[in-house]
Amino acid sequence: MPLPPLQPSQELLSPEALAAALRQIGAERYHNLHPFHRRLHNGELTLDQVRAWALNRYYYQAMIPIKDATILARMDDPALRRVWRQRIVDHDGEEGQTDGQAGGIDRWLKLTDGLGLIRDEVISTRHILPATRFAVEAYVHFVRDRTLLEAIASSLTEMFSPQIISERVSGMLANYSFISEETLAYFGKRLTQAPRDADFALAYVQRHAVTLETQAAALAALRFKCDVLWSQLDALEHAYVDPGLPPPGAWRPGELLVPGAAR
Repeated sequence: MPLPPLQPSQELLSPEALAAALRQIGAERYHNLHPFHRRLHNGELTLDQVRAWALNRYYYQAMIPIKDATILARMDDPALRRVWRQRIVDHDGEEGQTDGQAGGIDRWLKLTDGLGLIRDEVISTRHILPATRFAVEAYVHFVRDRTLLEAIASSLTEMFSPQIISERVSGMLANYSFISEETLAYFGKRLTQAPRDADFALAYVQRHAVTLETQAAALAALRFKCDVLWSQLDALEHAYVDPGLPPPGAWRPGELLVPGAAR
């Protein structure tokens, strides 16, 4: 997917200044600033609107290990691959895992289960918004087609995720009677996994973005990833909040619920 032309800085940034510039992108563009996100955490969404979010977000979660496997396949250095492959394990889990060892995808399904959605229908992804599919697939294509530096830099939204996770867990537990600590199990492990992964990726970017062009590319890659996340919330806002017009084929309130689920 083409990006706007790069506009390199007039001067080369130090590793510390580059890290600060990357963090500034998060301060300005991370999706914790989106109105849908604010409503989600403040208890202003209906049960069905939360279901729509969880159903659509599942596709992003399910594609993360595919994205990371794509990046892994591009790495020539075995030491780098050994570190990066942990991300895949974190999301896919291990064969024969206990409940406490479940990967991120399984933990996300605990959320959709808790919200009363039929698991097989969630996993099918047949009912997600077209914009969700386009945004997530654009991210996978980005890490496949751009440079390895850009692919790794795009993952640096993980620098900002502990803040949004803390807001999400505390806000949803406080404001929704249908949410419990068990249904939000996905987020607990991410509080340690995301900073670990972000620290490694940031160090890589600082080591390899050492020209005006590569620094501009790294910054643009992170802006692109923020746009991927933001656009998913734009789609949810339009389909399920204002004006509330889900497109043909997308999930509609009252559909795909297990018997006895709240309506």
